[in-house]
Amino acid sequence: MTRRFLNLTAAGALLAALGVALGAFGAHALKTRLDPALLANFETAVRYQMYAALALLALGTQTGQRRAGWPLLLGSVIFSGSLYLMALTGARWLGAVTPVGGALMIAGFVLAALDARRR
Repeated sequence: MTRRFLNLTAAGALLAALGVALGAFGAHALKTRLDPALLANFETAVRYQMYAALALLALGTQTGQRRAGWPLLLGSVIFSGSLYLMALTGARWLGAVTPVGGALMIAGFVLAALDARRR
């Protein structure tokens, strides 16, 4: 196995594990404590974190994928992280940071498509 495979796979697996844990936390500990709109933000963060995690796991199995991993990982951290913080703190200004993470995730998926096409 190549080092790249292990890195993307490990990052995807850790992101997925954290997503499951945060999803359970939101469903059980936050359901009665958060405003429904903030809880929806938290759930969106978990969902998109899992999308990125699954993508990283899949990309880790592809030898030609060289550029998508970091934008996906960083985008997930920024996108989901800002939504988690906004939900937990109520700091709505963090919503201005969220699109940066989304743009990075989109870029990661586009790069994955381009790398797949090159093979």
